[in-house]
Amino acid sequence: MHTAFTATPSDASAKIGGLRAASTVAIVVTVAHGVNDGYASFLAPLLPRLMGKLELSVALAAVLATSLSLASSVLQPLMGYFSDRYGNRVFIALGPLLSGIFLSLIGLAPTFAILVGLLILGGLGSAAFHPPGAALAARVAEGKGSGLRLSIFVFGGMMGFAVGPLVAVAVVARAGLEGLWMAMLPGILVAALLLLILPRDRGKGPTVPPPHPARVLAHLRGALGLLFGVSAVSAFVQRLFLAMEPIAVAQQGGSETLGGVILSVYLASQAVGALAGGILSDRVDRRRLLVSLSILALPAHMMAVWLPPGSAMGFVFTGLAGMLNMAILPPVVVWAQEMLPEGTAVGSGIVMGLAWAVGSMGVLGSGLLGDIVGARTSMLFSFPIMLLATLLALHPRLAVASRAAPLSSG
Repeated sequence: MHTAFTATPSDASAKIGGLRAASTVAIVVTVAHGVNDGYASFLAPLLPRLMGKLELSVALAAVLATSLSLASSVLQPLMGYFSDRYGNRVFIALGPLLSGIFLSLIGLAPTFAILVGLLILGGLGSAAFHPPGAALAARVAEGKGSGLRLSIFVFGGMMGFAVGPLVAVAVVARAGLEGLWMAMLPGILVAALLLLILPRDRGKGPTVPPPHPARVLAHLRGALGLLFGVSAVSAFVQRLFLAMEPIAVAQQGGSETLGGVILSVYLASQAVGALAGGILSDRVDRRRLLVSLSILALPAHMMAVWLPPGSAMGFVFTGLAGMLNMAILPPVVVWAQEMLPEGTAVGSGIVMGLAWAVGSMGVLGSGLLGDIVGARTSMLFSFPIMLLATLLALHPRLAVASRAAPLSSG
């Protein structure tokens, strides 16, 4: 009997339709990432106004920023667990919905306590969105191109994070803090579109559980824990630069505008780094990539801070530092998802949210040091921790994991 399979026009059409559907989902999730992270960046540019309205000290302003950061990151592994169990669609839609509503209401907060509550509820939107969003965007089960797909997802978030402050300032300039609530409308609209466009999760439910916590802990004691450490160190360096560089510029006589421009260069370069890291993670050995990126990121950050702020070479190294730092994220996340194929959202939540929270807490220590020796010197003393990321990437267990997992590009 002749059993050879011959593709029919309907088969080809189905394949093309599937590719188009996957592309549509990737685009929608990337746009949603930009919207979600845009709301997450509302607080920073509005802090001076909020401090004046509620008569807050600098210390209380720091509590606001920390509340938002921890709420959006610490619970990501838990959110990832639930989305792995019950499906990604609803959790992804919750992201821009919660972020959009509650972070657009911060201008109406009459007290410090209510403001903290709004920030925590808004942060939960990011916690719900990022693990399933990264899992659906990367689609590691499909193999080829997972790094590139994830890098595009990260790029969308970085663009949203860069545009969000401009939107917040523009709305407040026209309608005042009390009118910021109007900015929630795009978030609500995007959430509704996500529920309409994203495919319904098939096979999800209580009968198809995510990996048992014991299995996750076993991975954390091995290669996944090493990736967590690399991501935490990278997050610490990024958040340290973003928090301390404007202060360092001011202490050296630079203007507030110059500090803002330097941060813009750093963040814009991080968007480029996200794309580069994703492309490279599909083509080269990820362990060697992480080693190279962490080694190069150290002198780039040191020079960015050491050189006079506003100098041509200072901007060059600032761009390099931002690019190298964010290029670490895509290979780390994709690799973590591959280690837990039945729990990709859990893996994402561990190396993103939980690692980001740990890295953010480390900035407090550098801040205390900065009060003693100055922001610039504190950063120069703190940046060498990047060598720890290099040592973690060189660990033999990660070498074994690298040989066991083929490149996603095939």
